[in-house]
Amino acid sequence: MALQKAPSWQKALNAEFNASYMQNLLSFLAAQKHHGKVIYPNESDWFHALEATALDNVKVVILGQDPYHQAGQAHGLCFSVQAGVKVPPSLVNIYKELQTDLDIPPADHGYLETWAKQGVLLLNAVLTVEDSHANAHQGQGWETFTDKIIDIVNQQCEHVVFMLWGSYAQKKGAMIDQTKHLVLKAPHPSPLSAYRGFLGCRHFSQANSYLATHSKSAIDWSLPNVTYSQGSLL
Repeated sequence: MALQKAPSWQKALNAEFNASYMQNLLSFLAAQKHHGKVIYPNESDWFHALEATALDNVKVVILGQDPYHQAGQAHGLCFSVQAGVKVPPSLVNIYKELQTDLDIPPADHGYLETWAKQGVLLLNAVLTVEDSHANAHQGQGWETFTDKIIDIVNQQCEHVVFMLWGSYAQKKGAMIDQTKHLVLKAPHPSPLSAYRGFLGCRHFSQANSYLATHSKSAIDWSLPNVTYSQGSLL
């Protein structure tokens, strides 16, 4: 397991693969597969967040917690699902906030790849999950790896916007240097908590204003239509 498809991250992260926690994590995942457990996303997408957003292009970081755990959903970007899959409830609320904040109509899909390509690092804290068992791979080592990713962005990048939604993301982002980055906090967009302050937080316009202040191009948060067949992109 390596980062050939994420060359901008290789120098900073390759040593992690020799660390004992990563060796233990790989052994755990191999054992899960050996026992017939179905793991999401596909192994080729475990590091897709890093492949889609180069280190030197990170402008915004959105932290999620766990991949979606039903077939066909997760593809390595937090909050994002494959084209042709029903938009999950938290993403529905994200779209509602985008419409309120920037007058962007909700997309009819949940495929957020175009955000990632513009510099939005869509990073889950845990990068794998067992089919139909939410949080099944928590505490196995992924959190240490993704803490390292956050630390790298914090140390090596300038003027990044971190969107920390919910107490889990806020705790994970506690190390961020707020003198060199913008940290935006709100409740999680889940239907259980979005009404407590996520809806109306205006994080998307605040992010673009901050980027403009620091001579960076804004994120186009609108999502183009995607073409798909039977849940897969063409």
